[in-house]
Amino acid sequence: MKFWVIFILILVHEALQNVHGQASAKAKRPKEPAENKIKPASKKIKPKITKLKDSTDSGPKTQSIMIQVMDKGRFQKPAAMLSMTAGQNMELRCKGDKITWSYPTYLDTFKDSRLSIKQQDRYGQLILLNSSAADTGEFRCWAQVCDSYSCKKDESKQGSTYVFFTDKGELFVPSSSYFEIVYLNPDKPAIIPCRVTIPSAKVTLHREFPAEEIKADGTDVKYDVMKGFVYQHPRANQSGVVYCRAESRGAPQISIKYQLLYVEVPSGPPSATLTASSNKVRSGGDFSIFCTVLGEPDVEVEFTWIYPGQEYQRPVAIKDSWRLVNRGIGHTTRISKSIISVEDFETIDAGNYICKAQNLRGQTTLITRVDRF
Repeated sequence: MKFWVIFILILVHEALQNVHGQASAKAKRPKEPAENKIKPASKKIKPKITKLKDSTDSGPKTQSIMIQVMDKGRFQKPAAMLSMTAGQNMELRCKGDKITWSYPTYLDTFKDSRLSIKQQDRYGQLILLNSSAADTGEFRCWAQVCDSYSCKKDESKQGSTYVFFTDKGELFVPSSSYFEIVYLNPDKPAIIPCRVTIPSAKVTLHREFPAEEIKADGTDVKYDVMKGFVYQHPRANQSGVVYCRAESRGAPQISIKYQLLYVEVPSGPPSATLTASSNKVRSGGDFSIFCTVLGEPDVEVEFTWIYPGQEYQRPVAIKDSWRLVNRGIGHTTRISKSIISVEDFETIDAGNYICKAQNLRGQTTLITRVDRF
């Protein structure tokens, strides 16, 4: 009996050793490739991205407030350039309770009844009926900021689009005249405004005499589909008569002619002179003072006089005039003149006569004195 008990204990001991060995072998078996890879978690984690501020964008942002009304009550934000067929109606809206508009001068010059501008409660509305090629141009709107005294444009809230009203019979935007003058100023670009109604049209610039094409190299002369040909740095040798030629899937068309005149007077405040017919006048005599400005052909000059008898409402005659003077081939200058005349000289007429000549670039003040003999 004792023998069998010992025998059974030995078998149990051996069985336990075999089980322990198998467990150790299983624990120490070689790992399969990629067995150490961590399984991705089932929960997706969105990486946190830190946005960096653009140091160059320091100016105020402009908010576009313009939309275009489409068919069936649909709306869309208009692109920078739109193409519409001449004859179509167009409706633009700009968000705001006080909206001001600008549009092609053709519509404003002739007070066209096809154009309607209304202010609704929440938006400004521009409607153009039966459009034509001549309506091609920029349409722009601004929100207005008003106080108890006046209103001004809010440049941060605006919208604009340049609209081509395409017409195969009118490749060039029609002009009200058959001949235009373009002044070439040495200190600013000059534009030959032969704009087209089809943006894909091929447009070239030509000189009438000697007959030749003027190449647009993109540097000295370039073409802007919304402006025309631009002379970046006008020179005297570019003066003369030019025209544009356009072609778009058909016979080419020719624009009106443009007379290019070089301006020899630099931009700036009026260059004025003041002279008197006489600086010594006898009692009862007459005299005149001439205020003359030599300037750019397209820059208007306004004159203002201050004279001794003004506070006594002394009667004087003031006459303003201007004319263009050709100072050589293609060289044109505008002479603006104001003349103050005094008759029957009296004691109150003696003193300083002041002429103020002003243009958009500044003011010039000149003084001369008239005394009694």
